[in-house]
Amino acid sequence: MAGIPTSGGSPTKIGDTGGRRIRVLIVDDSALVREILVKELSREPEIEVVGTAPDPYIARDKIVNLKPDVITLDIEMPRMDGLTFLRKLMKHYPLPVIVVSSLTPKGGDLALEALDAGAVEVMCKPGAAYTVGDMSVALIDKIKAASRVSVGRRLAERAATAVPVERLSMTRTTNKVIAMGASTGGTEALYQVLTAMPHNAPGIVIVQHMPEHFTRSFAQRLDNACAISVKEAEDGDTVTPGRALLAPGNYHMLLRRSGAVYFVEVKSGPLVSRHRPSVDVLFKSVARYAGRNAIGVIMTGMGADGADGLKEMRDQGAETIAQDEATCVVFGMPKEAIARGAATHVAPLHEIPRLCLELAQR
Repeated sequence: MAGIPTSGGSPTKIGDTGGRRIRVLIVDDSALVREILVKELSREPEIEVVGTAPDPYIARDKIVNLKPDVITLDIEMPRMDGLTFLRKLMKHYPLPVIVVSSLTPKGGDLALEALDAGAVEVMCKPGAAYTVGDMSVALIDKIKAASRVSVGRRLAERAATAVPVERLSMTRTTNKVIAMGASTGGTEALYQVLTAMPHNAPGIVIVQHMPEHFTRSFAQRLDNACAISVKEAEDGDTVTPGRALLAPGNYHMLLRRSGAVYFVEVKSGPLVSRHRPSVDVLFKSVARYAGRNAIGVIMTGMGADGADGLKEMRDQGAETIAQDEATCVVFGMPKEAIARGAATHVAPLHEIPRLCLELAQR
């Protein structure tokens, strides 16, 4: 990319701020959005907004001069769209990028393309569904998580492991329920886990920290790639073998039971563990209604959402799995779960699908 020096032959170590404040560059063509983001991020003592840019060309020069730790990037901009800029940036000067996009179905599809191109996180701009306050809490958490990601290493590992996923099999169908929770890096982790599942895998309920519309696009992408059916959950959807339900962005999802039938409740409410949807909300409902008939899985992500819920699942007799540090993009949520004694098993990402199926058939 003209004007930006390359990072050299070895993967760039990004994210180690050495104890100083996290330096953020905001790239958005809207002056109002730039103003809101600067104001909200400046309230956080651990973050320093070092500059703003209305388009990728100005951003290019500021990246060279200001050397930010994290970039927030709009997708739809004049002169050069955000996706094109992101691909050039990942090729020549990989930095942690958080895509801040419009809350539209098209925005959801583009956000998934951005994750494929190397973005660490996606989120929506404040609007009718997301208040400035909720957006600020989410963005601050995502910036802190992104600052810990070694983007160069992540891209190198992704290229090295770009092989077809082995699809597993089950000898019999069970009525177990698998509950999964993830955040930063979770879209890749969930793709690897769910594409390995056979058509008769136990019913799966999932919370991935993403905004609405983004979860709908993500569920559709997974459904196209998996042997199981994957859909964004709707209130009252049943949890059955061969089906995975993804909590819709901006809504909590809970497991319920009527007789022998499991179903989900989708509802609004305050942030829980700083998130909506919250992994803790899902896991605690699974502990109550499924107990030892459940398997809990907590994967890559910043913070502690899901750790308490996974502990409740274990206390009720469920088998519980935490992703190991070596395969996490951010070893936050699994680390907290392990520290609280919530995990009966710690496993690398590629072993989680097989382990889930083995535990389900015991």
